[in-house]
Amino acid sequence: MLSLGVSITLPCIMAKAANKIAVINNVTRIIEQNAPSVILNQHGNIDSLIQYFQYTTKSLKDDISGLSEAQLQFSPGEGKWSIGQCLEHIIRSESLLFEMAKKELGKAPQPNRKNEVKSTDQGLINMMTDRSQKFQAPKELQPTGKYKNSQVAIKDFLAAREPVLLYIKNANIDDLRNHISDYPTGVVDGYQNLLFIAAHCARHTKQIEEVLADPNFPKK
Repeated sequence: MLSLGVSITLPCIMAKAANKIAVINNVTRIIEQNAPSVILNQHGNIDSLIQYFQYTTKSLKDDISGLSEAQLQFSPGEGKWSIGQCLEHIIRSESLLFEMAKKELGKAPQPNRKNEVKSTDQGLINMMTDRSQKFQAPKELQPTGKYKNSQVAIKDFLAAREPVLLYIKNANIDDLRNHISDYPTGVVDGYQNLLFIAAHCARHTKQIEEVLADPNFPKK
């Protein structure tokens, strides 16, 4: 069973993003017009959602493949996560966020409320991957230093992501868009609940890249 901290904190992050995106909607549209193929918009379909999951999977794998134990455990400073800790958080969050998304998608659809969704898909990605905003992970998702081998981490990540991709491949786009979720500061649809999982991974992949770029990062 999820604790109150997990069940509230993570949806609040998504809702906070949705709320702020509504304020900067014009800027978001400009970004979307000049975006690469992995970028989504409000009319994203199943294929584009799968593409974004594949993109975030590849980015993470490319960043961590071949890293040594010393590199995985290097911390760039007091209170800052190592790459291994980032990986553990990503992997643990993947399954939890998927369960939360499925719970929302198990509720009755509300197509009459679709116009209440103010955030675009790309806006959600932009906000989630904005590392200038920091959030405290719930206790249940705090890393414990589990990973000392990058291949083991990749294997566990792919195992956690596999059921998410299978679910998406069998989903109906209209059904996803017709499921509306209310969070404390905003409204999102079922598609965005799933998109949030990949965007969360992308956020912490950026965090991993910050560690890789640290001048004191071990060479091997």
